[in-house]
Amino acid sequence: MTTIRILISLAIKKGWDMYQLDVNNAFLHGDLHEEVYMDIPPGLMVTDTRMICKLKKSLYGLKQASRQWYDKLAQFLYSRGYSHSTNDYSLFYRKIGSSLVFVAVCVDDVIITGTDIIEITSLKNSLHNEFKIKDLGRLQYFLGLEILYKDSGVIISQRKFTIDLLHEFDCSDCKSVSSPLESTVKLKAGEGILLTDPTYYRKLVGKLNFLTNTRMDIAFSVQYLSQFLQNPREPHLKVAYHVLRYLKNDPCLGIHLSNNADCSITTYCDSDWAACPDTRKSVSGYVVLMGDSPVSWKSKKQTTISLSSAKAEYRAIRKAVGELVWLERLLIELNLPCKLPISVFCDSQTAIHISKNPVFHERTKHIEVDCHFVREKKYKNDSSHSITSQQIIS
Repeated sequence: MTTIRILISLAIKKGWDMYQLDVNNAFLHGDLHEEVYMDIPPGLMVTDTRMICKLKKSLYGLKQASRQWYDKLAQFLYSRGYSHSTNDYSLFYRKIGSSLVFVAVCVDDVIITGTDIIEITSLKNSLHNEFKIKDLGRLQYFLGLEILYKDSGVIISQRKFTIDLLHEFDCSDCKSVSSPLESTVKLKAGEGILLTDPTYYRKLVGKLNFLTNTRMDIAFSVQYLSQFLQNPREPHLKVAYHVLRYLKNDPCLGIHLSNNADCSITTYCDSDWAACPDTRKSVSGYVVLMGDSPVSWKSKKQTTISLSSAKAEYRAIRKAVGELVWLERLLIELNLPCKLPISVFCDSQTAIHISKNPVFHERTKHIEVDCHFVREKKYKNDSSHSITSQQIIS
C-alpha cells in the first residue's frame, strides 16, 4: 500500500493521468509447471468412477494460482520491455528516453500511469487481447480505496468500507467519541472474561487493520488491539468498539495527497516507552511525508525491552531510517531521486546525541546494532544515504 500511495502522490504532483484495469478471470490464465490432479467435478458424467482430472491450466482455489498468474503477467510485460521493481515486485516500469510508464498490480487490479499516453493506450489494448480486461477508465476505486479528485490534489479514503464496517458490527447508531483510544486505558492479556467466540474479535481487528491504509489516526490503537488476538477478552472487545465509535465521528476521513510540486521527504518518529503492561516493551511510531502528503506510517511494538526512554526513542529512529533506505531505492526506480539529506525529526535530545557519538559505552551497549545502522546512514560518505537527525519541540 505504501507503493500505491507513493505512485498516486507522484502522479498527482506530475500531472499524470491514472487508469485502472480489471482482469477477467485472472487466475485462470496461469500455466501450471507441475502435475496437479483433481477429483471429477460434480455433474460431469464419466463411465469409470475411479478416473481423475489432470489440470492443464490454473484454477481458483489452487495454492499456485496467484503465483502462476503473476508469472504469466510478468512474462507478458517483460516481452514489451517492462522491468519489475527490485524493491516491490508488484510494480513494473518502462523507461525509454522521456517516456515513463508505471504499472502497479495487485492480484487482478491494475493501475497504469506515466508520461506516454500512446504507450499506455497500446499497453491496454495488448492486455485486452492477451487476457480480456475491463478498462475502468480514470482511477476512482482501487482495493477499497476511494480516490476523490480536488483542485489541490486527491483525497484517498475508505468511506464505503468504514460505513459497511459500522453496519456489520451494529455501531451505526452508537454515540460517537472524539478519540480512538482513551489515555487512561491499560489493557492486559489476562484480565477479563474470555470471549466465547474469539473469531468475532479477530475479524473486527483485522478489518480495522485494513482501515489503517488511509486512517493513520487509528494506527496506534489497532496495533494495541492486535496484541490480544490469541486470547481476546471482554475488555479488549470493549476498546475495539470504542475505536468503531470514533470512526463513526467521521467515516469519510482520509489522507490528502497534494499536487504541490514539492517531493522532498521528511520523517517524524516517536516512541511510547514501556507501553505494554505485560511485557514492558515500547511502541515505535513514524510517519513519512512526501512534500506535505503522508505516504508511509507505522505503529509497532518493539521486539526487545528498552531499559530507558532514550533507547526506545533510538529504536524508533532505527525503524524510521530503515523505511527511508527502502523508500529512497523505490523513488529512484520511480525516476524521482530523493532530495538529500533526508531529515528525521525526533523529540529526544538523548537519542540524537547517541546517533552522533561514535563511542559505545555502558549506557548504549544494549542497542549497538541499531547504533551501527543509524550512524552508518548518518555519516556514510555516499550522499545517497545521507540522513540528518534534528530535534523538534513537542
